[in-house]
Amino acid sequence: MAQQFKALMVREKNGIFNAKVEQVLMGDILKDEVVIKVAYSSVNYKDALSASGNKGVTRTFPHIPGIDAAGEVISSTSEGISAGDNVIVTGYDLGMNTWGGFGEYVSVPASWVIKLPEGLSLFEAMCFGTAGLTAGLSVYNLIHSGLEKENGKIVVSGATGGVGSISTAILSKLGYEVVAISEKKEEDFIVHTLGAESIISREKFIDTYDQKAISKADYSGGIDTVGGSILSGIIKSLKYSGAVTTCGNVASAEILTSIFPFILRGIKLIGIDSVEQPVEYKSKIWNLLAKEWKPTHLKDIVKEISMEQLPDVLKTLLEGKAKGRYVLNHSL
Repeated sequence: MAQQFKALMVREKNGIFNAKVEQVLMGDILKDEVVIKVAYSSVNYKDALSASGNKGVTRTFPHIPGIDAAGEVISSTSEGISAGDNVIVTGYDLGMNTWGGFGEYVSVPASWVIKLPEGLSLFEAMCFGTAGLTAGLSVYNLIHSGLEKENGKIVVSGATGGVGSISTAILSKLGYEVVAISEKKEEDFIVHTLGAESIISREKFIDTYDQKAISKADYSGGIDTVGGSILSGIIKSLKYSGAVTTCGNVASAEILTSIFPFILRGIKLIGIDSVEQPVEYKSKIWNLLAKEWKPTHLKDIVKEISMEQLPDVLKTLLEGKAKGRYVLNHSL
């Protein structure tokens, strides 16, 4: 086992946070049951918040972000997990207050570890990452709310972001007609790569659906990743017995709606959390992602980056300019 490893370390000095690639002593992380040599990590908005010093995500510094990791087990004191196993870790406290996947090694409790499903590579696992798991949970909950392809169109917000892009790609592969809320300049990526049927701009969607207590019923379901006026517009635009999932608040943590869509159309608002879900439930979704739900163009949604490129990519995410997914390859 290496004595030192490379990591993106975030340090605080006089209230200023700085992220820089450093060498870290292996002994600084050997605290838990399973040690993993990380091959890939995905880059998420929460990682960008952590790297910027957001105390709502990470309380103490210095810190290594990275809420996702996929790699090979180097050592384990837990039954059922052995050295040589390929595994995935997403969520729980990884990358928040436990040093995460932006380092070449992580040490985690065995209860966080999922064995890599058959049909999925370590790279593909991080093409999904937490965003893909959240997308999978969103699709799963929509389907199990009774949504059928014949019911009509599904609207997806934040369609160029991590959760939105993978949700669009999964739904399109499963045969659902997806309307993406985004800008026309992204039409090639959203329509040809992700498979959406059409695009509606944020401004037009809000003007069309969020000006009254209840609007015309155009959609059978929705996946919202941004909150605010977009989510309230989706709620008001659903057909009878429709459902919308919600998992993000980048636009706003508040929604302004009435009770009418709920009592007149029987719609369902479903909250999605991918962090603290039981590992058995996560495994179920990962197995779907590894097989019939794997998007045809999964790798086209992703850009591989090196650790040296991480700081710039994290800034891109904070500025809301990301398109698709970024995967950190520790071997680059």
